[in-house]
Amino acid sequence: MDAKSHFERIRADFCAKEKAISEGKMMRSEAIHYKGKVFAFLSTKAKMVFKLGKEFDTETIDVPLEVFSPFKNKKPMSGWYQLDFHHKETWRILTEKALQLIKH
Repeated sequence: MDAKSHFERIRADFCAKEKAISEGKMMRSEAIHYKGKVFAFLSTKAKMVFKLGKEFDTETIDVPLEVFSPFKNKKPMSGWYQLDFHHKETWRILTEKALQLIKH
């Protein structure tokens, strides 16, 4: 299974759980929305990106989360983190964490 297929399966599962969760876009990439706001998406580099918040402690997750920095001449997107497909088994857990953050 490739990154896109894995992301699409996660998105379909989350969209089936609640009416407020829907498919959408984020910077031309496929995304997952909660009440119209993006909380996770698949980057053009086949990494999944999660809105975990500025206060998220990356030490609580045993994978190499990276701050999401898509622009060459701008600072990173605050509170957004990306994770490579190699750690796809953690994508669903982080998607749930991002969903809980956006709900509160």
